[in-house]
Amino acid sequence: MPVNPDFTPRLMKATAAAHYLGISPSKLRALALPVRRAGGNLLYERADLDAWADALPYDGPQEGTDDCNAADTAWNVS
Repeated sequence: MPVNPDFTPRLMKATAAAHYLGISPSKLRALALPVRRAGGNLLYERADLDAWADALPYDGPQEGTDDCNAADTAWNVS
């Protein structure tokens, strides 16, 4: 069976889970996210990783906010 690079497994080892989030494995382990155990493997669930990422605050203007007024004022546009 060919490998599909767009496929994300439901359960991931620390290295894959960290890569999925864009952080280091040591940072991932420091987050104290819930893990599942399968034999000797500690596995992170994709839904828990997504929930952690979704809870991160945005930095800067968010979609749906109106920052156009400052630009309009700067360019003297009504």
